[in-house]
Amino acid sequence: MTNEKPLLDIFAKKKTTHVPFWLMRQAGRYLPEYRMLREKARSFMGLAYDPENASEVTLQPIRRYGMDGAILFSDILVIPDALGQKVTFEAGEGPKLEPLGDVKLENIEKHLLPVFTAIKKVREKLEVEKFHSTTLIGFCGAPWTVCAYMIEGGSSVSFQKATGMAKENPKELQKIIDVVAEASIIYLEAQIKAGVEVVQIFESWAGLLDGKDFDQWVIKPTKKIITRLKHAYPDVPVIGFPRGCGINLDRYIQETSVDGVGIDQSFDMGEVAVKIDKKVILQGNLDPLLLLEGGTKMKDSIIKIHENMNGRPYVFNLGHGVIKETPPENVSLLKEIVRGLKP
Repeated sequence: MTNEKPLLDIFAKKKTTHVPFWLMRQAGRYLPEYRMLREKARSFMGLAYDPENASEVTLQPIRRYGMDGAILFSDILVIPDALGQKVTFEAGEGPKLEPLGDVKLENIEKHLLPVFTAIKKVREKLEVEKFHSTTLIGFCGAPWTVCAYMIEGGSSVSFQKATGMAKENPKELQKIIDVVAEASIIYLEAQIKAGVEVVQIFESWAGLLDGKDFDQWVIKPTKKIITRLKHAYPDVPVIGFPRGCGINLDRYIQETSVDGVGIDQSFDMGEVAVKIDKKVILQGNLDPLLLLEGGTKMKDSIIKIHENMNGRPYVFNLGHGVIKETPPENVSLLKEIVRGLKP
């Protein structure tokens, strides 16, 4: 017998009637209903900071596909924005951040109040619309990833300024990392108070670091966040997503004490399932390009992932976010296939 939330059941080590699934970037540009809202919003950040619209975007994929997890519509860069480094999104260019000055923690909760209001609205709407089995997922960017954007002033393939600072001026980087970690703790705790039931920490640029740098800038600040969160909210599951971490995966899991870990598409899930302790819930890892393509290749890959789990409980997801050109009907097919899997 299970309760009504399969995603939470997985983390509570309870049996589920089906394999729970949700998709990174499930609320976004591939959905026509999202594009309609986005066109009306004055800016991307304006959309993210509008509680009514942000709650609507969060629910759009749930209404279409009935995922087991609804991830809050927001962005990892609300943290630098709240710290006083203004963030804007230019069409086709990605985020732009003002030059990095003094960063201050004083206004975090006040600045991000619209996000917490959106969370409350999502919880209310999930109940009203009878999505009782859907778990609300909150998130933040991991300190290294957020700092990489803050230092670089925007997106990059190599983040040379950030990686350069890690080598040449680690004391300065440590100061920024510490502030972002503290801000992230405040942010995640406030999300939990507002109603999220699981949180994910996105370390999108874990693959830029290795060795001692990986320990210092990825593992240590993430461990700090999780330790503090678990002290205050021991029953709220924390998922880490160290994209591109390669051989550092096992160390990341052991040293951060994540409850679950998102696996990117570069990994063979069969090898990961054998290697990683069964206490840790695995999440992943269909290649988003296969979702974009759809059809037989996607179906075969979904089934292979499931078979590689060999009966191990897991959360089905992508290895990264939904690509904006993905046909919505491909997500419908994915749902149909995943719902046909026996846990």
